[in-house]
Formats: sequence, C-alpha cells, structure tokens
Amino acid sequence: MHNLQPNQQHNRAFVLGNGKSRLAIESKKLLDLGTVFACNAVYREFDPHYLIAVDVKMINEIDDTGYHKSHEVWTNPNKAIKTIEGLHFFNPHKGWSSGPTALWLAASKGFPEIFILGFDYEGINGKVNNVYADTKNYRSSRETATFYGNWLTQTFSVIKEFNATKFYRVIPAGGFIPDKLRALPNLEHITYEKFVKDFSVK
Repeated sequence: MHNLQPNQQHNRAFVLGNGKSRLAIESKKLLDLGTVFACNAVYREFDPHYLIAVDVKMINEIDDTGYHKSHEVWTNPNKAIKTIEGLHFFNPHKGWSSGPTALWLAASKGFPEIFILGFDYEGINGKVNNVYADTKNYRSSRETATFYGNWLTQTFSVIKEFNATKFYRVIPAGGFIPDKLRALPNLEHITYEKFVKDFSVK
C-alpha cells in the first residue's frame, strides 16, 4: 500500500484539476514523484495526499463513504457541513472553486515547483469537460460548459501571489492557453509529451 504521508522528499507538488486532458497520464503514479493535491471525486479512483472539495454535495458524498476519517480532506467552512468531524477547514474561507483552492493550498506549503494538470478551462466542443461528467454530483457531458472566467482569475491570483514559486501548467500539444496566463513570469506551459518524458509516467 502506498505511504500517504506528504511526499516532501522530491520538493515538488502536483495539483490535479479534473479536465479530461489529465487522462493522458495515470495520475496515481504521481504519488511517488511528489505531493499530490487533487479535487472532488478523484478519491473514487485513487488517494491523493490532499483532497480538496468545496461543493457541499461532494462533501456529503465523501462523508457517506467515511473517506475523510482516514485521509486529509480540505473544504470551506459551511453551516451545512459544520457537524462533520474529521474535515480540515480553510480559515479564512477562500470562496473559490476546488481547483484553484487546491493550487493555493499547495503554494502555501512552500513547494518551489508546482505542476498543474487538468486545468483545461475550455469545454470540449462547447460542452462540459470533466473526467467525472455523467456521474453522481456532476453535470451531464451534454450540457454547455461553464464559463471559466472565475477559475482563471483565481488561478492567476495564486500564481501572481506566490511569485517565488515556479509553476508548470501541463497541456496537450497546441492546447488552450488563456491570454491572462501568458504574462506571468513564473508560469510555464509544457506539453504532456514532455511531462511524460521527464517523469517517465504515462
């Protein structure tokens, strides 16, 4: 069984959003390469070092499984879940989406390098782009994609705040790069092909 203590020995973190681009690699292989921060239903497929979920329905799902009793789960304080024991609460309340909140948590822990995967922003042909679409507590893949403006602004805020940290956003070759992210000197966009080669994962 994998040791789920935060993997500080490599001095890097991986932050996983749930855009479908991250299916290019087997995410659980990252556990041996650094500390993994991941979001929402990812716990259904593997155990990250830190799970971040800010949606009440998702927290209730996690509570039903008891996952938070043996794994580190972070969320925003909310009166609907305040009686659930074993959760870790952000203080102050971030008020952000899960992905950018996970990125902030990783950055706040002082990792000099953070790799961002599955932060796709755009939908797929204008439709929902999420690994867990069509499953419990998620929208249908046939629905129109949510506008990504808030996610983008929150991501930008983290990368700008932690300007001594080097961030790498991993994207498909020719993948979407929002203009807002191009001006950040401590953010580099790399392809999944390069990422797989550098870390020997697939």
